[in-house]
Amino acid sequence: MTQSSNIEKVVWKIQDMSCSSCSLSIEKKLKATEGVLNASVNFAAEKANAAFDKETTNIEELTKIIEDLGYGAIVETDEKETEKVTLKVSGMTCTACSSAIEKGLNKMEGIRSASVNFAVEKVTVEYEPTKVRMLDVKKKVSELGYELILEADHEDDGVDEDEVKILKTRKTMMISIGLSSLIMTLMVIHMFVRHIPGYVPIVALLGLPIVFGTGWHVHVGSWKALKNKSPNMDVLVTLGSLPPYLIGLMALFFPLQSFIEMATTIMTFHLIGKYLEVRAKGRASQAIKKLLEMGAKTAKIIVDGEEIEVPVKDLQVGDIMVIRPGEKVPTDGVVFDGNGLLDESMATGESMPVKRQKGDEVIGATINKQGLLKVKVTKVGKDTFLSQVVKMMEECQGSKVPIQEFADRITGYFVPAIIVITIGTFISFNVFPEFHLGIVRWGATFLPWVNPDLTPLTLSFITATAVLVISCPCALGLGTPTALMVGSGMGAERGILIRNGEAIQTFKDVKAIAFDKTGTITKGKPEVTDIVLVKGVQEKDFLYYAATIEIGSEHPLAHAIVEKAKNDKIKLGEVIDFNAIVGMGVVGNIDGERILVGNRKLMKDNEIPYEDYEEELIRLEEEAKTAMLLAKGNQFLGIVAVADPIKEDSARAIAELESMGIKTAMITGDNRRTAAAIGKKVGISHVISEVMPDGKVEEVKKLQEQYGVVAMVGDGINDAPALKQSNVGIAIGTGTDIAIEAADVTLVRGELSGIVSVIKLSKAIFRKIKENYFWAWFYNAVFIPVAMFGLLHPMIGAAAMAVSSLNVVYNSLRLKKVDIEPSYQKA
Repeated sequence: MTQSSNIEKVVWKIQDMSCSSCSLSIEKKLKATEGVLNASVNFAAEKANAAFDKETTNIEELTKIIEDLGYGAIVETDEKETEKVTLKVSGMTCTACSSAIEKGLNKMEGIRSASVNFAVEKVTVEYEPTKVRMLDVKKKVSELGYELILEADHEDDGVDEDEVKILKTRKTMMISIGLSSLIMTLMVIHMFVRHIPGYVPIVALLGLPIVFGTGWHVHVGSWKALKNKSPNMDVLVTLGSLPPYLIGLMALFFPLQSFIEMATTIMTFHLIGKYLEVRAKGRASQAIKKLLEMGAKTAKIIVDGEEIEVPVKDLQVGDIMVIRPGEKVPTDGVVFDGNGLLDESMATGESMPVKRQKGDEVIGATINKQGLLKVKVTKVGKDTFLSQVVKMMEECQGSKVPIQEFADRITGYFVPAIIVITIGTFISFNVFPEFHLGIVRWGATFLPWVNPDLTPLTLSFITATAVLVISCPCALGLGTPTALMVGSGMGAERGILIRNGEAIQTFKDVKAIAFDKTGTITKGKPEVTDIVLVKGVQEKDFLYYAATIEIGSEHPLAHAIVEKAKNDKIKLGEVIDFNAIVGMGVVGNIDGERILVGNRKLMKDNEIPYEDYEEELIRLEEEAKTAMLLAKGNQFLGIVAVADPIKEDSARAIAELESMGIKTAMITGDNRRTAAAIGKKVGISHVISEVMPDGKVEEVKKLQEQYGVVAMVGDGINDAPALKQSNVGIAIGTGTDIAIEAADVTLVRGELSGIVSVIKLSKAIFRKIKENYFWAWFYNAVFIPVAMFGLLHPMIGAAAMAVSSLNVVYNSLRLKKVDIEPSYQKA
């Protein structure tokens, strides 16, 4: 019987149902699915709900079942019901550990999802605070034999955790190297120079601090793993070192061969490999470390007219900070007084300092190059730009690429399978000794470490140990996360923030990219370019009406008209009964007169004659300007044209995307002529115009039907539904506005060149992941059989095991040499 703690409920909003038979087919299919306890579909409310055993199935699989039937299924989730945190986990030694924690947490009631990244030693947990507390999660991790470090437990004391870990592993490694080197020296003297009296007791004494001292944590990890029925890498190392040492001790009392030298060497090679791996992983995670180091430690604020210095963590919203030339901006804020030149390269990648004056936003950790600034604090702690960047990077590094799921499943069975193979090898050598001795004798002709003169029992023991220590599940587990760590860091340095690993895998397959126009292809800061007046109408009267009614609109084009009126020092009036008509324009009453500003459709619907100015309208639209018509009552007054300048790099970025074989499309609400003119200027191959805001999702769907995998680029707020509908959503973020939940990727600089870079980066990361998996599989596929036939000495196997993991990590680090810049920026 399913335990109540394993039961989860889900509610979907169902799309495209046409009758009750649709709801019945969905309900029938859900009920027939293994793990679903009950399901019901309400055709009238267009909703479905189900209760299921989360050990048997999950929300994603059930959603796919509904979608495969031909219906849309959107999971309804109250965002306030769940929270997401990324926390540090200590005590993991290989991917089997991370898999055990993941499985343990995902079984807990209230945990929506848990993903453990072994490479960065962090767990990302999405949970329901009303059902489970983080203290419960910490207790569960502790029961599994590891330690979860909650934010409350961790104080930022300026200590580099990676550096501490590197120093600790280096210390244990050096002790082991010193003692095992002495043991090996004595062994050579004893075997080839002269007999050493009491040789076995001496090496046993020297080996004790290695096997039971520097290697003690390995045995502790093995015990915890076995106790929790999740054998890991530690178990293999323990089985490869502890039995040889104990049998070596028996040689003190019985005429047996001593294996103490082998035991100490295996443990030493393991510790060397761990040290090099920890150091390499530290290099791979440098990006987040560098970001955290960028922040200022203290801030000067004005309190009661006096300037005092306080820690940045003590800042509060509303504090006034004083920032002198050469100082870092402590946190995000708005310039309250003064002028300055700020180096914002850490955020935007722009090397030239930018001018910031009263009313301008400034970003924490940027540097004031010139001028005295007084800045009012607007964001502190987790809300700051720097914190959001770190959070997005941690989310990306904590996520999984779909290709990793298969490797994780294999890794879960890897250690138990190796133990079975080891036992089988030991038995086989003793059951069929002549067969194996024949292979060993053949190997001895060209492999100096193979000794055919050993007894079958001794040979079987050495061979079984070699199988244990040559096997390396770590390389499989490190293949994806290390590449993600390095790649996401490279992206962040260029103002490209990747939210999840799945986006990286999808990006390489993108066949078409759809762009929003305003603020994406264009700068998003339009200006009035032309005013065409009906005979007898004064420009100041025209602007008075146009700007007064547009002051109530939030559209960027409206702001341009208001700005023009202010610059001409025209005093604006008041508008009543203001109404924005979607896709047409705005209507309102000013000084008792009904004023209309909008497109042709608005004029036609209100029977206002404008046809005599159709040629002017066409001319303006063909110049890529947005023309708006203005009327007072039933009288047409004229046309105001607004143009939004195209970003400098839009045309070049789009040209490079086209040259890469990726089709480009622009989706805009502009009329056909204006849209076509802009599309022609930037080289867009597919222009989709006169689209209502809620119609963008349908246009993205059409592109997906035509091309397959489609990316959407927008501002991340108005375009959120379209970004979600696309296979990969790309948000244009500028300044501090990067908290865009709808997008998979955020371009902080706001330049389209970032899209070219992220596609190149995606392909490079995925190429590295495939290379890593190839070498990890190749290593195990080649060396495990070699070890099984007695052709590999355990000491060589231990060294090779360490090299296997290092090869994967250093291969990922080679990503840093890949050029992802657009070709036109290198010219």
